[in-house]
Amino acid sequence: MGVARALAIDPPVLLMDEPFGALDALTRAHMQESLMEIHADLGNTVIMITHDVDEAVLLSDRIVMMTNGPAATIGEILSVELPRPRNRVELSDNAAYNHYRHEVLQFLYERQRRPGEEAEAAEQVDSESDESSKSLSVVKSEAA
Repeated sequence: MGVARALAIDPPVLLMDEPFGALDALTRAHMQESLMEIHADLGNTVIMITHDVDEAVLLSDRIVMMTNGPAATIGEILSVELPRPRNRVELSDNAAYNHYRHEVLQFLYERQRRPGEEAEAAEQVDSESDESSKSLSVVKSEAA
């Protein structure tokens, strides 16, 4: 209902924060399809926050990936160059779709640290290994 109210005023930009997060998978898929149809009809800009990798790749032209933590910043921006209209079933076996999905997952699990954190983590491991040859240090970042 909130989406309908927002669209009633024909906004040039639609801001959505996890709009489908609480829905079951089938309802979520139908709402994503509806959003793509609305976007195609209105031609407005949609800025959507999501933690769902497949949702991001399916719906986006650009994915802005954030670093972790309370001081999060923009980590990377990925341009998604898949033709529209998009069909989720066809895309599930599409090499380009799977490449974009891989890029997002790789960022989330391997490259999401803020600039400079990699150097700090390496220095921490080096200093701890110098202190004791019998200790093992594991530096782990939070998974998004």
